Amino acid sequence: MLMRMLLGCAVSVFLVLGMAGLASADRDHAAMRSYEGGFGMGEHHQTAGHLFRHLLKHQKEIGLSAEQVTKLKGLQMEFTRTRIQAEADIKVAEAELAALAEDDKADLAALETKVKQSEALRSGLRMAVIKAKRDALAVLTPEQREKQKAEHEKMMHDMQRSHGAYGGDMRESKGEMGRTHGSSSAAPSKEKKEEPKQ
Repeated sequence: MLMRMLLGCAVSVFLVLGMAGLASADRDHAAMRSYEGGFGMGEHHQTAGHLFRHLLKHQKEIGLSAEQVTKLKGLQMEFTRTRIQAEADIKVAEAELAALAEDDKADLAALETKVKQSEALRSGLRMAVIKAKRDALAVLTPEQREKQKAEHEKMMHDMQRSHGAYGGDMRESKGEMGRTHGSSSAAPSKEKKEEPKQ
């Protein structure tokens, strides 16, 4: 009986720790996604990485010169290196903070230092994102910025229209399935034969 109770407690502890780990991973993933915020009102979904890819993909439509393309590729690589290094530093800092927090005897001052270190790294990455976007847009002329904005709005419009059409097809398909199911379930009642009277 005692062994069963101990085994049950151990299993419960492992389950709780596993769920906590998953929740922490989800929070980290959401936090990492939030670093690359928007670069303008109404365009908060476009990250620095997306901005570079968008500019290079539509370089002809925007009218970029070979020199501008080379400069944008250099900025893109510089930002990629900064982002990868910053994300790695943040993960290490968070792991160290988690290990320290599990120690009941850990000094609160040490914990506070680790928390501030993690937050400073996160702030540094967010600033790197903002700087990368500004540097990318600074390469463009005012006319090219307008063309870039128009291309981006066109892309978003096409995506929304495509998503709406897909959603409409799914709703229509579900409706058709519902009607088919309803007619098939009602069919037997029409074919019910009357029992002969005695």
